[in-house]
Amino acid sequence: MARPALSAVTELLKPITWFPPMWAFACGVVASGASLVSNWALLLLGVLLAGPLVCATSQAVNDWFDREVDAINEPQRPIPSGRIPGRWGLYIAIGWTALSLLVATQLGLWGFGAAALGLVLAWAYSAPPVRLKRNGWWGNAACGISYEGLAWVTGAAVMAGGAMPASHSLALAVLYSAGAHGIMTLNDFKAIEGDRQMGIGSLPVRLGVDGAARTACLMMAVPQVVVVAMLTHWGAPWHALGVAGLLVAQGVLMVWFLRQPVQRALFYSGFGVPLFVAGMMVSAFALRATGAGA
Repeated sequence: MARPALSAVTELLKPITWFPPMWAFACGVVASGASLVSNWALLLLGVLLAGPLVCATSQAVNDWFDREVDAINEPQRPIPSGRIPGRWGLYIAIGWTALSLLVATQLGLWGFGAAALGLVLAWAYSAPPVRLKRNGWWGNAACGISYEGLAWVTGAAVMAGGAMPASHSLALAVLYSAGAHGIMTLNDFKAIEGDRQMGIGSLPVRLGVDGAARTACLMMAVPQVVVVAMLTHWGAPWHALGVAGLLVAQGVLMVWFLRQPVQRALFYSGFGVPLFVAGMMVSAFALRATGAGA
């Protein structure tokens, strides 16, 4: 059997998608208040696990089970184009799953448990019979939890020596997971036709383009409003102001995005989402500054 080129495998694992969980893990680390210098090895290993391993696994799993949809929407991708031949896509997904679990054993019980849960959600999202992505509400929730909340909590827990993260840190992880639900919806606008033909109920298919766009914006904005209120209540007004400023900038882009959601979803992902994740780090530093994340 022909073997895929390294460039095709790299494309399958989608390095560009690794940033959100790596960033969320780093936010959890910052929020914990632990020393970044003395714990640099754990930080590096956790970032490696969150992005190049667990997230990359989710991309390989998704591409394998989405190969028919991609043949309609994006035939140039590695599997439908034939650059990942035969069943190599499945073999890579399984192999990367095993490698992720092996590395996760070095992060203690919390690190291993979080990695295992993330991998279960990755397979449940894409693989039948569960295939959560058939329902945009459930599928996007699974991605939001894995990419943001779970990674945040893992970073905080690993830095705390495996202890349960502080309630303030858990609250922020939940809120930013909810916000990530909207980010996941942005990704669905490029695949509407294939999703409709293959019976995948993404939110643009279920709610229509305009309804899904409004829902995505609300899902991103409302949790951040709550974050601003909570940071203010926790005695971090300047950090709250920073998150509020980032939210205002997102609001301006949202108004522009809502006028032409399909055409502008990719642009908004490129410029609006960085503002969202910047607010995550501001919030993490708020907990570090007030000691509320320890």
